This record gives sequence, structure tokens and C-alpha cells, in this order.
Amino acid sequence: MAYTLANLQTDIRNYTEVGSNVLSDSVLERIIKNAELKIHRAIDTDQSVFYATSNLIIGNRYVTIPADLRFIRYVQLTNSDGEQFYLEQRDTSFIAEYYSTPGTQAVDIPKYYANWDEEFWVVAPTPDRTYDITLAYDKEPDTITSGTPSTAGTYLSNKYSDLLLYACLVNTYGYLKGPTDMLQYYKAAYDEALESYAIEQIGNRRRDEYQDGEVRAQLNVKSPSSYGNK
Repeated sequence: MAYTLANLQTDIRNYTEVGSNVLSDSVLERIIKNAELKIHRAIDTDQSVFYATSNLIIGNRYVTIPADLRFIRYVQLTNSDGEQFYLEQRDTSFIAEYYSTPGTQAVDIPKYYANWDEEFWVVAPTPDRTYDITLAYDKEPDTITSGTPSTAGTYLSNKYSDLLLYACLVNTYGYLKGPTDMLQYYKAAYDEALESYAIEQIGNRRRDEYQDGEVRAQLNVKSPSSYGNK
């Protein structure tokens, strides 16, 4: 079933048989948020991909990072003639060596980018003209604990409610400090649900049956000649 915040909180209390006097709404909201983040970090999913547009300005090699960015997937530039370029990611040490005298003077078509700090990413060389940027990045996941998703649900709570519930129960039993056997049971259930989630998200969703063929399970079948051997 799909989860809203209210019925997920109810299920956590029912499964653990612990009431709201211990598992208050505020406690459960933090437990749920931590579970969402755990799942988000464990598997690279399409639900977190986001695209933003911006501009490189002549003479300015720094670009502000979007507030909800976790990491950059790729950067595409388009000039005024409609030509497209993809930048290659490098470390800041490479940028410093490659372009050791950065300044505000326009130099050339940018070739590389790097994560500069928590506020900016940087390109090299310094842009020689204005370029449109298409930035593909991994964004902060939606959370069921606030706003519209609390009643409408999220991609995770609507489509993978079992995974979210098991992750929450693992966190809850850890918060309650026992019993150990229940913690181990739900940890195993979470691991199994996470594995099937991973198969779908980074396996089936990124395959094309026409180009890649159907997914087939390997069968351990004995060779016919082996049946006569003891």
C-alpha cells in the first residue's frame, strides 16, 4: 500500500507495539527522515535526477551550486550558435595546474569543471563568451515528513512502501534499544527489499529489452554426459 505520513507513523507504532507517548510524532518524523536518507544514499535512482539551466558569464569561471544539489552528474554547454559541449570533471588540483593563472579575462571555451566548495563549482578556462548551461544533478530527496508529500506521499512511499517501512523499523528498534531479535529480523527484511529495489532501479530501469535482451537467470544444469558418472 502507499504511505502517507500519518499511516506510516501508525504502522510503525503498531509493528513495534509502542504508543505515541514514546514514539511521538516528532521522534517518528526524524526516524522516517533518516530512513529516507539511508535508502537514498544506498541506491542511485532515477527519482533523484534533476535538470537545471543557468549561464556561464564572460570572464567569470564560478557557478553557484543549486541549493538542493547533492552531486553533479554532467554539465552541458551551448553557445549562441547552438553548438553543444560536454565538460569533463576534474579535481580542483587539476584545475589549478591546468589553468594556473586564473583571472577575469575571457580566455577560451571551458573544457573542465570541478566542485570548488559548498557554494560554487568552477570551470576552466575562464569563459570567452556567454554559454547556456544544462546541469544534470542528484537532488535532495523528497521527504514524506513535511509539505504536500506528507499527505500525497513520495515516489518511495507510494511505490516501495515495504522498503521504507522496513528501514523505519530498523531505525525504530535501534532507537528503542531492542529487542535484538526483532532488530535483526527487520534488518534482514530491509536488506532483501533494498536488493530488489536496486535490481529494478539500477538494473531493469536502465536496460532496454530490444538492445540488451531479456534478463535471464543462470541455471545450474548438469551436462548430459555427467549423469552416467558416479
